[in-house]
Amino acid sequence: MMGERTVAQEALFYSFSLERHVPADHLLRSIDRFVDLSGIREHLRPFYSETGRPSIDPELMIRMLIIGYCMGVRSERRLCEEVHLNLAYRWFCRLGLEGDVPDHSTFSKNRHGRFRDSDLCANCSRRRSRAAWPRDWLEARASRPTPA
Repeated sequence: MMGERTVAQEALFYSFSLERHVPADHLLRSIDRFVDLSGIREHLRPFYSETGRPSIDPELMIRMLIIGYCMGVRSERRLCEEVHLNLAYRWFCRLGLEGDVPDHSTFSKNRHGRFRDSDLCANCSRRRSRAAWPRDWLEARASRPTPA
């Protein structure tokens, strides 16, 4: 006998943890152990105004750019879409399920405007070159096919 499919009422509350849904061997977990952006806000404070509406968190922007670099996402528009959809990317960016992903235009406005005269990129490059990247991360990066 074939039963009729019943549609269950949606739950009012969900118990969901991004932490549990990102595999322990995910590339971003390996990277997250070495990423320390605690001083980024203080370093960039002179480039922000004290008036106006609150800006996008610079740590979020840097974390998104790290994802773009490591995962081979070259388009800022595509990067924002990927962070919006991918649970591991949301976990790495500390966004949770409800966090808003910045608009793609935010990246270009900051790159061509606010941070143009900043030495942030040079400092990040120096730190990255001095960092001891884990060998398994480098091997995973080298063996991954580049997206078209």
